[in-house]
Amino acid sequence: MRRRYKMDWGLKNRLSRIIKSDGHTVMLAVDHGYFLGPLSGLEVPAKTITPLIPYADSLMLTRGILRTSIHRDTDIPIVLRVSGGNSIVGKELSNEGITVSVEEAIRLNVSAMALSIYVGGEYEHQTLINLSKLVNEGEKYGIPVLAVTAVGKEMSRGSRYLSLSSRIAAELGAHFVKTYYCEGFEKIVESCPVPIVIAGGKKIPEQDALELAYNAIHRGACGVDMGRNIFQSEHPLAMIQAVRKIVHENASVDEAFELFKSLKRKRM
Repeated sequence: MRRRYKMDWGLKNRLSRIIKSDGHTVMLAVDHGYFLGPLSGLEVPAKTITPLIPYADSLMLTRGILRTSIHRDTDIPIVLRVSGGNSIVGKELSNEGITVSVEEAIRLNVSAMALSIYVGGEYEHQTLINLSKLVNEGEKYGIPVLAVTAVGKEMSRGSRYLSLSSRIAAELGAHFVKTYYCEGFEKIVESCPVPIVIAGGKKIPEQDALELAYNAIHRGACGVDMGRNIFQSEHPLAMIQAVRKIVHENASVDEAFELFKSLKRKRM
């Protein structure tokens, strides 16, 4: 049984908007531009994101994209990226700071704040202190914090590193953690006392991405925070619905892939 600790009502309420009553979530990650710029599939963010919103449980994005690309009437929980200060052309990805104040997050009516930590990176200490400060501020106002166990260009994605990073994030007070799926994933979940969502990572074939989601859910993840494996698919609407079928309906990979192919044919 997942260990729990007492949270204020407001914080619990915000978190429950993201992680649904079945204990699972399909988060749509579209925050890539904060360090990658106009990534393929997100060149015109509103065009990509708007059709997918009805099938996502929450959006993970930056304040710039929230303000410019999400209509004010949109009723979906927002997980706001609040760390940055680096870019893909920079020398060290771990050189991040907090870029958005909690007051700004409140003005934007977000349900959670997201920040990357780089355990093993050159600026590890800085990112861990960033997380601690953000948790302190978030707790004041009842806003949960998602810690993203980021990996730099030379960092490992093995269970030893991801377990270390996830546990440290939880120890510092993160309310949920985003990490990568890997062999031995059950051990990461077992040693992390807060919910874990998995990152989709780089674009892979649709059936492989569905298998990734299935394996993660069946080995203890509460959900997925997928981006490129949805919006870079040739059929993003079909893909996000197939992912939902695994996460919320306990479908098999084959069932989800058949749904993807069926929805794909309807749009051809």
